[in-house]
Amino acid sequence: MTRHIEIRKNTYLDSVSLMSMSTKANAVEGVTQALLGMATPMNKEVLANVGVNDSAVDEARPSDLMIVIDADDDAIEAAIAAVNDILARKDKKAGGAHEVRYRTLDGAFAENQDTNLVLISVNGAFAAREARKALNAGKSVMIFSDNVSVEDELSLKHLAHEKGLIVMGPDCGTAIINGTGLAFANAVRRGSIGVVGASGTGSQEVSVRVHDFGGGISQLIGTGGRDLSTDIGGISMIDGIRALDADPETKVIVLISKPPAEEVAEKVLAVAGAASKPVFVTFLGSDRTESGHDNVTMVTAGTKPLAIAAVVASGIDESTLDKHPLNIPLIEEVRAKLAPEQKYIRGLFCGGTLCDESMFAALAKYDNVYSNIQKNPAYRIGAMDASKEHTFLDMGDDDFTNGRPHPMIDPSLRLQRIVQEADDPEVGVIAMDFVLGFGSHEDPVGVTIPAITEAKAKAAARGQHLEILGYVLGTDLDTPALAEQVAKLEAAGVTIASSSTNLGLLAREFVAKGDN
Repeated sequence: MTRHIEIRKNTYLDSVSLMSMSTKANAVEGVTQALLGMATPMNKEVLANVGVNDSAVDEARPSDLMIVIDADDDAIEAAIAAVNDILARKDKKAGGAHEVRYRTLDGAFAENQDTNLVLISVNGAFAAREARKALNAGKSVMIFSDNVSVEDELSLKHLAHEKGLIVMGPDCGTAIINGTGLAFANAVRRGSIGVVGASGTGSQEVSVRVHDFGGGISQLIGTGGRDLSTDIGGISMIDGIRALDADPETKVIVLISKPPAEEVAEKVLAVAGAASKPVFVTFLGSDRTESGHDNVTMVTAGTKPLAIAAVVASGIDESTLDKHPLNIPLIEEVRAKLAPEQKYIRGLFCGGTLCDESMFAALAKYDNVYSNIQKNPAYRIGAMDASKEHTFLDMGDDDFTNGRPHPMIDPSLRLQRIVQEADDPEVGVIAMDFVLGFGSHEDPVGVTIPAITEAKAKAAARGQHLEILGYVLGTDLDTPALAEQVAKLEAAGVTIASSSTNLGLLAREFVAKGDN
């Protein structure tokens, strides 16, 4: 094996582009490992942890691009050329007729004075500085970057509020503003339902379910996962509610998040209660059933019921909806295929909220549910720990993505885990999501099929049936399209869930034994 290390001075690429290019580089024939990243201390530490020690890396500055390629001796030259081609295509695209590259925000603002929103995807160490520049220039911001301090987030959100602007993020994974998807987003029809979400894939799931049920999205405003913490106090969600209440295109408001701090929940619900429009709220994992306000309805049964409630309130006749009820005959059929010892679920998820929803469904029936995002420390496991009993892994969590592309872009870690979980004869179901849309892998199902086939073959070799349960988050307007991806899974013997809510319920019921 030969290792090629190259440092490109003062060559900045945003994290979304680097994740996508790293995925393409790792797919080059003959490449064992390709790492593309800015020379930040965190990325240097990642390289050191995988055995990359070089003086050029040590001397590189955060504004420099690091390229590390490990390839077979006879393939290294072709690999270098292929990676250079990937980088060149990015440069060509950036300089095309419809895109202009600016070196600074000031330069962009000087030529685009009418813009009102800036998407920030720089290293977290610099994100707050750039966001503050944008806010002071009168622009709202979406901060895709993570590793921004709580203190900076609070300061930025106070500044935005004072200026009548909004901060989406940090670590905001999705938004749809005036019909344009930002970061990870799905192609959905325009409509009258506005969403404010403190959970990225949860917001995506609501938007695609609304689309599926015949409704449409007016605006989807992300807040970042910490917005409803005690430290931040729900500033962006509150500003988002007020913005949607003032928006003439929005007739119904939807709020979704993981359980907020109780005092923040009260504040958010009070603002929602003062709105002039119906508001539907899901705090995943919360038992709260009453909002205390006539126009605010708490929906506790999951993202699918939340979307149904919203589209019905928007004027769609409930009797016309295909609600995809839980398939009871299918549950009995799968139970009959599983051996008595096959009593556990292994959930491997790209989307954090999708993982949460399935995990909460399991927790409603079983006590022995482990996860890297479990709130109960007694049932929390590390990202690289072996699974035990029922295990649900959010593979998009920071423990998995530190220095690596998000699994919605590069699913390689999950592919390894699928095959690994199949070695356990007590596993009956492997449940997983496939997230389509802007920013995601160009064929998330296709790249996963070989691992699914290998996992099922391992179980068959010991005389067992292994149930693979998949949910594809996407629409008929996405590329690739929903139907295309579902067809590939079905051809590989994968059972399809019609929603994130049904995914969790099916997985839970498939492995139920006896009186469970």
